[in-house]
Amino acid sequence: MNKDVFITCAVTGAGDSTGRSPLVPKSPAEIAESCLDAARAGAAIVHVHVREPDTGKASRKLEYYDEVVERIRASNIDVIINLTCGMGGMLALDPDNPAIMTAESDLATPYQRVEHVGRNRPEICTIDCGSMNFGGNIVINRTADLEKMCRHVMEWGVKPELEVFDMGQVGIALTLIGKGVVPGDPLFQFCLGIDGGAPATAESITAMRAMIPHNAHWAAFGISHHEMPMAALAVIMGGNVRVGLEDNLYLERGVLATNAQLVEKSARIIRDLGANILSPAETRNKLKLEHRTRRAA
Repeated sequence: MNKDVFITCAVTGAGDSTGRSPLVPKSPAEIAESCLDAARAGAAIVHVHVREPDTGKASRKLEYYDEVVERIRASNIDVIINLTCGMGGMLALDPDNPAIMTAESDLATPYQRVEHVGRNRPEICTIDCGSMNFGGNIVINRTADLEKMCRHVMEWGVKPELEVFDMGQVGIALTLIGKGVVPGDPLFQFCLGIDGGAPATAESITAMRAMIPHNAHWAAFGISHHEMPMAALAVIMGGNVRVGLEDNLYLERGVLATNAQLVEKSARIIRDLGANILSPAETRNKLKLEHRTRRAA
């Protein structure tokens, strides 16, 4: 069991969830404020996507990331910023003719997928370690592209969080570690319960945990109704916790949640299990992160 646990809050994600809950933040101002609310509730890390403010659709506009980061850093609230690098790998194909790529596709170069990281220099950024079916489309993460992305963020002094959705993706992450593009003690996030990936079970955590290096840090999450059971299992099995509206919209059956409420609920579970919740400063020390307080020049 892990006695000293950090909580990550994934505040908005990229999924089509804004139409299902008015509590999912959309604009940069809303996303930043939700990050700060999560930090007040006990999250040490906030995992950030951005959206189009008017439509709520997923975006990767640099100015949106800039605004979110600036707003967080301008506050007097300490929290570790983790920017996603998952955008730019979406391939959508015509349902009747897979030779036709549809307008929903969003494919970018490795540098374009991490450019916002270089501009804002967060302490962590998330790298999705493999291709998979996702929401009826295909997410493409070629190993060579992941290596280029990791080399860029390593040059900027940003720690990659290796998101893995199944055991094959753990293997790809190990390849990146073996090539030296993920330096230091690696940080893994086990993403469980997504169609096309590993199920949200103790067996999945056991198998993936057995593959990672002994010096690795790890956390796990489950989507939807699996969120809180996986939070408890992660602590019991030696890991850390992720919750948030990217993964689950409900506090309980029929009750829509805010990010702060999900963090508060997970914090109660962690404390009830007899573990401590790490502050951002303690988490920074544990993960050997450099405290960033402003954008790069």
